[in-house]
Amino acid sequence: MERKKHLIVFVAILFFILPNLKASYKTEIYNYFINSEMNKWENTLINLNNLSQKSDALTLELLNYNYGYIAWCIGNDKEQKAKTYLEISENYLSLLEDKKYNLSMINVYKSAFNGFKISFNKVNAPFLGPESIKFAEKALELDENNPFAHMQLGNIQFYMPSMFGGSKQLAISYYKKAQILMEQNLTVYINDWNYINLLVTIAQAYTDNENYILAKKYYEIILSIEPDFLWVKNELYPQILKLSSNE
Repeated sequence: MERKKHLIVFVAILFFILPNLKASYKTEIYNYFINSEMNKWENTLINLNNLSQKSDALTLELLNYNYGYIAWCIGNDKEQKAKTYLEISENYLSLLEDKKYNLSMINVYKSAFNGFKISFNKVNAPFLGPESIKFAEKALELDENNPFAHMQLGNIQFYMPSMFGGSKQLAISYYKKAQILMEQNLTVYINDWNYINLLVTIAQAYTDNENYILAKKYYEIILSIEPDFLWVKNELYPQILKLSSNE
């Protein structure tokens, strides 16, 4: 009887701990993003990727963290590392697609990963670009309220040359729609790197369009949420203040 009581207590503890462990991944990644601790972000990825068993939900969550880390690697001249995590992520995509698990998000990542491949070799753009658009549009067709689908369509418009139909103004409209959708369900996106990164993306898009007033406004919104967001506090916000003063 004593052994049975211990077993019940152990199971109860697991039920309490496991959901909190799951939730902590999001908080950990968010804090690493805010504090520019990308080495710690990668350590979390390594631990999660090495798990022998992952639920479909955790696999999709991990895809998001891999996606963010790949984008950072590409922006920081770590192409080989980006390619390694991209290969891992495409294997996850195949597994989830076979199970038809959250097909809207699967198409978002298919679109995004094609964009990454274009960044590795621009020669692939004529082939992978239309595929990327198709996947993003499919994601939106499957779930018109998927903010990530709107974000990805925004990314496509932002990075596509205007001669091929790209529009930074249209990109901003997609980003703003994603913002609205996230803020309609903001409790889900509290301490979520995706939301605050979206705000940075909008600010950068306004900067690129030389709309420094709105860019500054967005950076101030970001700093009101996270006053110690190092990337914004030490780099992006001072840059926009300088640009604004030169107008």
